[in-house]
Amino acid sequence: MEFTPLLLMLSVLMIPSEAAHTAVSLIVSPSRSQFFKYESVSLSCEDQGSSAGGRVRRNTTKRWLEACPADWGVGTAGSPCSIQDTFPHDTGVYWCESVSGEHSHAVDITVHDGAVILDSPVLPVNQGQAVTLRCLHKDKEATKPFSNFPAAFYKDGSLVRTEAAGEMTIPAVSTSDAGLYRCSNSELEGSPESWLAVRDCCVVSWCLFPTWWSLPCCWRGAAGLKVCVQQLSVMKRSCIDVTK
Repeated sequence: MEFTPLLLMLSVLMIPSEAAHTAVSLIVSPSRSQFFKYESVSLSCEDQGSSAGGRVRRNTTKRWLEACPADWGVGTAGSPCSIQDTFPHDTGVYWCESVSGEHSHAVDITVHDGAVILDSPVLPVNQGQAVTLRCLHKDKEATKPFSNFPAAFYKDGSLVRTEAAGEMTIPAVSTSDAGLYRCSNSELEGSPESWLAVRDCCVVSWCLFPTWWSLPCCWRGAAGLKVCVQQLSVMKRSCIDVTK
């Protein structure tokens, strides 16, 4: 089979799946969905269409549509918004709003007044990506949360497995791995639940290209046509909505 130079020179831009819908994104540091009481967390907005970034908003069980730093949090150098000492009432849904009114992907943040939390990704992960969940403990003498203790991991209320070192790795997540996860230790109690979101992204071999340097692509038709692209050189996946 012969291949034309046009096919051989085909290149694909790696674009995050959210970028098809909005250019603004929320950054959470530390990048996890659960925090201990009195921990600090930094939140900032990135807007690809403007250097202004945006403002962080939240909904909690007590108040709705609060903006930082007008209603909560403080502005610091290098971070437009931060919570110096988190409390359970900071639990809620957080997102970014750009100057033009666009909204980022919303994330759930939980502040737990207990001994154990689950360290899980706060943002959606791509299908095929390796994900590690950690059971964290912080006692009165520890300055930082730590793991490395026996922990049982649960998904949607059912036991997945128990790990002696308190970490559970999913080598390549799929959409079936999405769900509510928590961890527990028989002596230290358990963590709250957090949702692990997985982007629907499939990869198949597109035979128009020679073997070892072929470009795997997956076309999803009908409602919501998407193409999933794997860049072999860096082994990264992104889902692109080509209907927008």
